[in-house]
Amino acid sequence: MWYLRASPMDASRGLSKDTILTHSDQPRPLQSRASGPLTGKVRVPGDKSISHRALILGALAVGETRISGLLEGEDVLNTAKSMQALGARVERTGDFAWKVNGVGVGGFAQPKAALDFGNSGTGCRLVMGAVAGCPISAVFDGDASLRSRPMRRILDPLEKMGAKVTSGSEGGRLPLTLQGARDPLPITYKTPVASAQIKSAVLLAGLAAPGTTTVIENEASRDHTELMLKHFGADITSVQESLHGRRITLVGQPELHGANVVVPADPSSAAFPIVAALIVEGSDVVLSDVMTNPLRTGLFTTLREMGASIEESDVRGDAGEPMAQLRVRASKLRGVEVPPERAPSMIDEYLVLAVAASFAEGTTIMRGLQELRVKESDRLEATAAMLRVNGVKVEISGDDLIVEGRGHVPGGGTVATHMDHRIAMSALVMGCASDQPVTVDDTAFIATSFPDFIPMMRSLGAEFS
Repeated sequence: MWYLRASPMDASRGLSKDTILTHSDQPRPLQSRASGPLTGKVRVPGDKSISHRALILGALAVGETRISGLLEGEDVLNTAKSMQALGARVERTGDFAWKVNGVGVGGFAQPKAALDFGNSGTGCRLVMGAVAGCPISAVFDGDASLRSRPMRRILDPLEKMGAKVTSGSEGGRLPLTLQGARDPLPITYKTPVASAQIKSAVLLAGLAAPGTTTVIENEASRDHTELMLKHFGADITSVQESLHGRRITLVGQPELHGANVVVPADPSSAAFPIVAALIVEGSDVVLSDVMTNPLRTGLFTTLREMGASIEESDVRGDAGEPMAQLRVRASKLRGVEVPPERAPSMIDEYLVLAVAASFAEGTTIMRGLQELRVKESDRLEATAAMLRVNGVKVEISGDDLIVEGRGHVPGGGTVATHMDHRIAMSALVMGCASDQPVTVDDTAFIATSFPDFIPMMRSLGAEFS
């Protein structure tokens, strides 16, 4: 079986923070061409969402937390560095194995330098929440891509809880200085959009507040923070609110205790070999330990509706998170309509779903994708451009993406990745089955989430050169 082998890297390497870039200063182009059947058994990297949260909650707990299967991509490593800068003891004890000795809720120390999150919006926004409940000041920064992304939706509720932005760029963009609340206030907050990052930031700040902090969602977002808070000993409940929403209630000022966390394989990373196996004729691929949390498996549901052969076995769980082994075999796909309420459970997977839709027969309509416009790039426009340059008919109508599948993709195009790891991987997957090779202008940023994507895909039989 293939296992991820990653080397810790400095996420800021090769990036100018004074200029908005569209690729790294040393681009790594790559071409993907049609191959024979993809076969084999692999384990994709540990889930990025769980990895970030395990480090942060381990740092806020009392005692020792041991984490196995941690994603060792640049994004998560920057979160680990930030926890150490805030006073926690963070140590790598082996391959994907880490130990965190925490400082307790509200116990973060004043960092001596800016907290640099590289390309990671998730790490940055969650740590803002954790810092907001502490009487310290911290500078938050990142690479050119992260500096261009909005933070105001996170900062608004944190300011209601007593935190203050004392310096920052226009629109709440990085770099900014956040002064945590000396006496944080519990609030009841209704999120303006379904966002696990907003919800998590409020809950992490609420840990240090007396009384009860409540978050109300009209559409349920990923519940990893709630599950992990409970695993670390917090008093937290989640009940249904309206048809698709949730009301999450956290009792503040708990003493979190160190815990063991097994990080399941990331379904967002698994999406790439899954779609590749579905579109390359004759493929038969097995993926182990994939997270199957229903708030993360919208892609699997959609692909099955399209006719995909995806079988689950060896179902089990850890720290409240279910996981399973998936067997994926090449399938004839058909176009479908994806409802907007499914978006929170697959927001990172629409890019590679668009690739699957390109190889399907018929039209696929993906509705309600407004959140794609505020990711690492404007992913809605970038996805459409990726398809068009490779001969696929695609249209954006408002916040909907409409793909006209013809059962095959002409290919032959060069895809601009805009410093976005998921665009790069999606384009390489497309090239695995297109009529002509697909070229990606820069693969450097794949390391942020999936450092060994290229060798892992080659191990299955993909032809990248």
